[in-house]
Amino acid sequence: MTESTKRILVVGAGAIGGYFGGRLLAAGRDVTFLVRPRRAEALGRTGLQIRSPLGDVTIDRPPLVLADQLGQPFDLVLLSCKAYDLDSAIDAFAPAVGPQTVIVPLLNGMRHLDVLDRRFGADKVAGGLCLIGSTLADDGTILHLNRLHGLVYGGRDSRQQAAVAALDAALLGAGFDARRSDRIGL
Repeated sequence: MTESTKRILVVGAGAIGGYFGGRLLAAGRDVTFLVRPRRAEALGRTGLQIRSPLGDVTIDRPPLVLADQLGQPFDLVLLSCKAYDLDSAIDAFAPAVGPQTVIVPLLNGMRHLDVLDRRFGADKVAGGLCLIGSTLADDGTILHLNRLHGLVYGGRDSRQQAAVAALDAALLGAGFDARRSDRIGL
């Protein structure tokens, strides 16, 4: 990851990806959401809306991309799909992974780490977890249900520490509780 521009691809714009990606956008970060056509249509009509006890966010025209439109690598991929959708999500965002890309998965469980390691190499896949109560309302609004909104990220082995440290500029001070852990996977 370069020290200058950090291009962030958020895979999914639902309760998790939409929340953290929306906060990153509101903080001025360079974020694009990888979405399916139906979600793109909905976001085109209503924008990205977050209702939260910690402050609402509305982004009228969030930057969106469909899988067949990905062309250049991103510096960071925040992966926030459902576990059952992991394989199709990987196929969709694979063109966005370049030599310097760091992938931070925000999924339940551990199986996804093995799957991502096999596809992209363990050096590209950091550790990640989020602490949040959020849901997607019927109208597509992201409802943040409490005051927790933490994102922890870190290298899974000592070789990743420098690359993951470069994420600090993108994630810290972005409107949620971000914290790098040097022991997330050690």
